[in-house]
Amino acid sequence: MTTDVTDTGLGTIRTGILGGGFMARVHRTAARDAGGALRAVATRSAQGARDAAHLLGAARAEHDAEALLDADDIDVVHICTPNATHADLALRALRAGKHVVCEKPLATTAADAAALAAEAAETGLVAAVPFVYRYHPMVREARARIARGEAGELLTLDCSYLQDWMLRPTDDDWRVRSSSGGASRAFADIGSHLCDLLEFVTGDRIRTLSARTRRVFAERAGQAVDTEDIVAVLVETSAGALGTLLISQMAAGRKNALTLELHGTRQSLRFEQERPEELWVGMREESRLLLRDPATADPESARLQRVPAGHAMGYQDAFNGFVADVYAAIAGDVPDGLPTFADGHRAAVLTEAVLDSAAHEGRWTEVPA
Repeated sequence: MTTDVTDTGLGTIRTGILGGGFMARVHRTAARDAGGALRAVATRSAQGARDAAHLLGAARAEHDAEALLDADDIDVVHICTPNATHADLALRALRAGKHVVCEKPLATTAADAAALAAEAAETGLVAAVPFVYRYHPMVREARARIARGEAGELLTLDCSYLQDWMLRPTDDDWRVRSSSGGASRAFADIGSHLCDLLEFVTGDRIRTLSARTRRVFAERAGQAVDTEDIVAVLVETSAGALGTLLISQMAAGRKNALTLELHGTRQSLRFEQERPEELWVGMREESRLLLRDPATADPESARLQRVPAGHAMGYQDAFNGFVADVYAAIAGDVPDGLPTFADGHRAAVLTEAVLDSAAHEGRWTEVPA
């Protein structure tokens, strides 16, 4: 089980949230589950903050971000605002002495993300990015099996992250414009999750890549679009595995279909985020479907399993596990696999490599270590 911060001797961790949308609700639920107390919320407007505070059950609404960051009764700030605001708010939070959980992308440029990672390291504060798919127990099971050598040498990678929420030309969101979402949409939004999971599970890094992008509609809801809808990437890892990554926010019927399939010389492993209770293990002689069970799981998988086998776990459970680890780290116990600002910087580096390759018609591009 994950650590409960109320058992650490630190006392209740006091939380502030910037933003009031869907992700703010997810963060609120996870913070509450970890034993935190939601002290304050701030959004772009005073009325919005009051509405969000009421919805999220916060003790109060702050009139702006500065007031929340300056508050003496907040230990950790969760940043759930549009992408273009992340870097500035995260830097201000660190300099105010607050621990930080910042939604991805950590920053819209690799340079800004590097500066944030350096600032976090210098302050010694806990600074985390919600690459929460690491917290599905069967992801940890796959990682443990690869680390033990059960899959053998990894040869090929067949991975994708597909959604359909931008399928129609009338579908619109602040993320489609680079001024608010950054130069990349589909890859920075969900491709970053896919790459983080790939590198986390395999223990290997993408060394080179070749990418193509596609923007299907020049306009959405009457406004110009300057970010991509679809990305296809060929990758080679440092260990020599070759792989394909397909990222799309226009795959009809696919709601949140993150799939990781890894082929080794002894076994293949397949994890599907929409079927998080399962891990498929393929072998020459037979194939098996492993179901989540804390009684038989690797210890790193078992510690994230909050309920017995047969009681389904899902996305919010994974997010709860992530925030519980963040709050445990604040209390002085840093669990294995916590995604930090260094991982947020890595995602920004990969994003820029993808955009650079696509801008040069898929040219093979080295990914900086």
